[in-house]
Amino acid sequence: MKILLTTCSYQDTPGPHHELMAAQGWDIVRERGPLSEERMLVLAEQQFDAFLCGDDAITRAVLEKCAPNLKVISKYGIGLDKIDLPATKEMKIPVLFTPGVNHDTVAEHTFALLLALTKNLVPSIEATRIGKWTRLTGYELLNKRIGLIGLGRIGQEVAKRARAFGMEVHGFGNYWPEDVAEEYRITRHHDLNGLFEASEIISPHTKLTPDSHHCVNTARLGLMPDNSWLINTGRGELISQPDVIAALDSGKLAGYGTDVLDEEPPPADHPLLHHPKVIVTPHIGS
Repeated sequence: MKILLTTCSYQDTPGPHHELMAAQGWDIVRERGPLSEERMLVLAEQQFDAFLCGDDAITRAVLEKCAPNLKVISKYGIGLDKIDLPATKEMKIPVLFTPGVNHDTVAEHTFALLLALTKNLVPSIEATRIGKWTRLTGYELLNKRIGLIGLGRIGQEVAKRARAFGMEVHGFGNYWPEDVAEEYRITRHHDLNGLFEASEIISPHTKLTPDSHHCVNTARLGLMPDNSWLINTGRGELISQPDVIAALDSGKLAGYGTDVLDEEPPPADHPLLHHPKVIVTPHIGS
């Protein structure tokens, strides 16, 4: 059995999973993902039996090049948007994933980014490290209005934490758990425009689809109050990057905290890495 192991978090996190895999006697080829389609096509020449993957580009072309050896794809995580699922169904390749494993930690990371932005933690820490005593005024989360795009497992956990901070919670999504919405007093919106208009903070927790691609854009950001915040622990492609940068520069957004980018790892000149109103973490939320 020959396995392509690409997920960095699986490889870097200590635990018994390493011994468990080693005990199987499999031929394991290790790469540091996420891998591009180009790199996956090169690796496909080795004719793997299985992928243990992260967010690698597993396209139809990759799958066709791996046929007929490829027997299973196992995603270390929950997002499947990088895998051509229609192609896997046609080719009868099972795709496994792990729903429910990271909703708490992603929700916590969402609030870590939000608190860092609203309390000006990064510039304050940087100032004290160089001997300055720069006291920047921050903002309370109490009574702030947060809008959640998606109320699945992660969105629900963010809502719970938002209520604990005394925030007003608004939500939009096709899936709507009535019991959770009632318990945490979540106001339902039936379109994204209404959600943006009602919110001072937007946090998307929805899967990446053609409909959700760039759902955060100039038109919708324009509906928010000036000096609002945007948090993204979902997918980099949920936001229109030029539109978010323009909103940051104009003052429409006071800050953007993200754990995900459109290109990972990013090039050194990626425009979000050095923007003074942006905090970027290296996809560690899960």
